[in-house]
Amino acid sequence: MSENKIKIGITQGDINGIGYEIILKTLLDPRISELVTPIVYGSAKVAGFHKKNIPGAEALSFNLIRTVSEAHPRRANLIACVDDNIRVDLGTSTVFGGQGALAALNAAVKDLKAGEIDALVTAPINKANIHGEEFAFTGHTEYLDAHFHETEPLMIMAGDDLRVGLATIHRPLAEVAASITTELILKKLRALKRSLVRDFRIREPRIAVLALNPHAGDGGLLGTEEETIIKPAVIAAADERILAFGPFAADGFFGSGNYRKYDAVLAMYHDQGLAPFKALTGETGVNYTAGLSIVRTSPAHGVGYDIAGKNMADESSFRAALYLAADIFRNRKFYDEISANPLKHYDNHKGTDESVKDLPEEPEN
Repeated sequence: MSENKIKIGITQGDINGIGYEIILKTLLDPRISELVTPIVYGSAKVAGFHKKNIPGAEALSFNLIRTVSEAHPRRANLIACVDDNIRVDLGTSTVFGGQGALAALNAAVKDLKAGEIDALVTAPINKANIHGEEFAFTGHTEYLDAHFHETEPLMIMAGDDLRVGLATIHRPLAEVAASITTELILKKLRALKRSLVRDFRIREPRIAVLALNPHAGDGGLLGTEEETIIKPAVIAAADERILAFGPFAADGFFGSGNYRKYDAVLAMYHDQGLAPFKALTGETGVNYTAGLSIVRTSPAHGVGYDIAGKNMADESSFRAALYLAADIFRNRKFYDEISANPLKHYDNHKGTDESVKDLPEEPEN
């Protein structure tokens, strides 16, 4: 058994939703524990409650631990961070559901800060019942930004053939236009390039930038932001060796399949990016919080109250989130190692051109 396997922290999310169902279904696959060491932050009793609704789930036995140091490298581990008597009301938004989700998140982030776990995968939360004095945020991304605010955070929706970054995230549509500035777009493009190079190992990423208005403003008839804000950002990005293109009208861009020509897309607002992303990637999309010093992913769906406890939840997105977290952690380690000592990497590969052609470029600041 290797003690050097990637340790992935998993938060239980809202206990009344499908969080435990997708966690359990994923961890039932023995290949997961071969790849990483999973550590669930939650409750053994609540997990047991959900097992009853999933045929075959009783075969999964958690290794109950108090600290990450006690984790078994080839088993699914669980750290209790809520009272086992917490009330479960399937399919219902409750105060207890929010409290349980926050307790698990706080415990996992504490270990993430301490370096006890290598990456974090979060099950879905309900923003309405978790919101309060301890969680005055509009989502996981903003919460993590408050705890790990070294650089500009960026929400990336990642699929096999499509990656979508967001210029604005959880912002009311009425506020989006006023929030879009040339500097904001430039910041997001810098963060997106850095992530594509370091996290996804794409050496010279091509980034498409979407327009804000219908038909890309139609020459100013439907808005001027494309000419006065977005185009200047794309031009300025070129000066920083960022391969950005656009702005493109979102409907034609996705409808024509043009997104396949680019490594990533920068959307101006939440639904502009997420609606086509979810339609195109189906059940395999992942939400990734880029731009931070830590690795965090989550499934690209919500709590699923309507199907909670019915054994109807598809775990594909959660499984993909776990795999992506492990991949990004490895990619970052590789990138940082060769950035610190590129000559050593060159020597290790006998100095051939083939050995260095895939080395990621140092991102521009």
